[in-house]
Amino acid sequence: MQRGTKTIVATATAPGAGAIAIVRLSGNDAFTIADQLFQSIHGKILSKQSTHTIHLGHIIDGDHTLDEVLVSLFRGPNSYTGEDVIEISCHGSSYIQQQLIQLILKKGAEMAEPGEFTLRAFLNGKMDLTQAEAVADLIASEGEAAHRMAMQQLRGGISNRLEELREKLVHFASLIELELDFSEEDVDFADRSSLEELLSDVQHTLKTLIDSFRVGNAMKNGVPVAIAGKPNAGKSSLLNALVQEEKAIVSEIAGTTRDSIEDTVILEGVQFRFIDTAGLRETKDTIEAIGVKRAIDKIAEAELLLYVVDPSSMATKDVIEEVKKLQHKNPLVLVNKADKHDQKGLQNFCDSLGEIDAVVISAQTGKGLDKLTQYLVRFVNHTSYDTVVSSNRHYGELQQALGAILAVREGLTGGLSGDLLAVDLRSALHHLGTLTGAISTDELLGNIFESFCIGK
Repeated sequence: MQRGTKTIVATATAPGAGAIAIVRLSGNDAFTIADQLFQSIHGKILSKQSTHTIHLGHIIDGDHTLDEVLVSLFRGPNSYTGEDVIEISCHGSSYIQQQLIQLILKKGAEMAEPGEFTLRAFLNGKMDLTQAEAVADLIASEGEAAHRMAMQQLRGGISNRLEELREKLVHFASLIELELDFSEEDVDFADRSSLEELLSDVQHTLKTLIDSFRVGNAMKNGVPVAIAGKPNAGKSSLLNALVQEEKAIVSEIAGTTRDSIEDTVILEGVQFRFIDTAGLRETKDTIEAIGVKRAIDKIAEAELLLYVVDPSSMATKDVIEEVKKLQHKNPLVLVNKADKHDQKGLQNFCDSLGEIDAVVISAQTGKGLDKLTQYLVRFVNHTSYDTVVSSNRHYGELQQALGAILAVREGLTGGLSGDLLAVDLRSALHHLGTLTGAISTDELLGNIFESFCIGK
C-alpha cells in the first residue's frame, strides 16, 4: 500500500449520483495536476494561492468544459494527509465524476487504494494507528453511542491513556538494559520498588481497557439483548413491537419459534440487537430441542436478558427459579399482557420477584415499552467506561501486553535476573507500540486499511 509521494486520486463522497461530489487528490503533484485542469473565473493559478482557500472555476479538457467547480486547497503539512491536498467539489453526475477522475489519471496521478489517504495521514504523523482506525469506525457508526465512542478514539482516547505509562516503561527498560552492561560490577540502576509501583499502574490500566471491550464491541455492533421465556409468553410479539414490523411469526401454537430471529433498533442513539429465541421448555421434538439449545447459547452471549412472562401461566417462584437457572448476570423480567390483567395484581407480581428487576408491559398494545427503553439505555450508560475498546486488534494487543506485564511482576517477586526481566519488558513495549502504531509492519497496515472505503 505504501507508494511514497505518488499523487493519488479518488472520489471522497459516496458512489452514485448526487447534488455534489468531491474528488480528492493528495501528493507532491496535486497542485501541478490541478493547474492543468482548472481555469479560474478570476484567472488565478492554483499553485500560487494560499493554503485553506477555495476557488471557483471550470474543469477544462482541451476545448471542452466539463463542469463548473469549487476547488479547496490544503498545503502540507497542514492537511488531512500531511501532503498537498486538492479537493474538487463538482456536480454529482456519475458521468462528471468518472470523466474528472480520468482526466486526473491522464495527468499522472494514480487511483487511491482503500484507506490510502488515512494511511498517509498515519505515515506522516498526523494521527496514530488507533486514531486512524477510529476514522473507519466513525464512518460506520449507526447510532449516537457508536459515534461518541469513535470520536473519543479519534481524539486519542486509548493512546493518551497508554502513552505516559509506555514512556515510563521505556525508561525502566533502558535502566535494566544499562545494568546488563555493568553486570560484572553488580550495580542496580533501576529502582525495583518504583518499577513494581509502575507495573501495578500499567496492569490496572490495561485490565480496565480489556474489561471495556465487551461493552465497546457491543456498542459498535449493537448491544445484544436476548428475548427469552416460556412458549407463548409473547416473545415474538415483543420483538415485532420493538422493531415495528412483523419480523417474527406470532401464533397461539406453542413452539412456533424454532430458531433465533435477530434485528437491530436504535433507541435514543444506542443500537441494540434484539434476539428472539425459541421458547424454553422440555421437548421431545428434535428440531425444537435444537432451537432451545441455541436459545440458551444466545442468552449466554447476550449483554442483557429480557425474560418474558405471562403472569397467568407462571407463578413468581417459578419465574425466580427459571431466571436463576439461566445464570445471566443482567436479567430483566418483562411481565407481559398488561392489557389482559389487573394493574394492582401485576404490580404485586413484580414485587414478589424480590431482587430481580421487572417491568410491566403489553407487547400487543405497546404499554410499558417506553419504560423498557429507558431501562435499556440506562443500562448501557451505567456500564460505560471513560475510554472504551471496541477493536478486536486492540483487545488482542492489550491482552498480550498485560500477559507480559504480569510476567515482569512475577519475575520481580521471584528475584529474576535483569536480562530475563528485560525480555518481558520488551515484549510489553512491543505490544503497546503495535497497538498505537509506534511499531508497525506493511502486513499490519495492509490488514487494517484494506477494510476502509476508497477515498478515505
